[in-house]
Amino acid sequence: MRSLLRSRPRSPSGWTMAVFGLLATALGVVGLVSPDTLLTVMGFAPVPDGRRAEGDHTLVFLTASSMAAVNMGAYYVLAALADWRAFFRWTVPFRLLTCGVFLLAVASGRAPAGFLGVGLWEGLGAVATGVALRYERRPPRRAAA
Repeated sequence: MRSLLRSRPRSPSGWTMAVFGLLATALGVVGLVSPDTLLTVMGFAPVPDGRRAEGDHTLVFLTASSMAAVNMGAYYVLAALADWRAFFRWTVPFRLLTCGVFLLAVASGRAPAGFLGVGLWEGLGAVATGVALRYERRPPRRAAA
């Protein structure tokens, strides 16, 4: 385990996963430490604590999703360090699905336009990982004789 934690990603797809994982972890920590900052970044107007309506569970859901982002980020980084390409492949369609759901949430008026960034982040990350995986499957080029 020690050698795993001292290493770096060994493949382009591993790097895409590591970057995504580090960003997810960082944003999760921001959501846990300063929920209003994360709400603002995502395009939501934070409500001061004293003005929240009774039964407003925004902070509960934000805490839960932020903790999930920290955990997911850690999984992605560990998978990248292990160069677990099967995991990388599994994430691509689900991240594209997440992108579609988030973009649909904005298009339907369920989320503000600032939330587009979250969907695009998921989608572009999935495409980057998919392209890297495809590149890695190509047979090596033969040297000209």
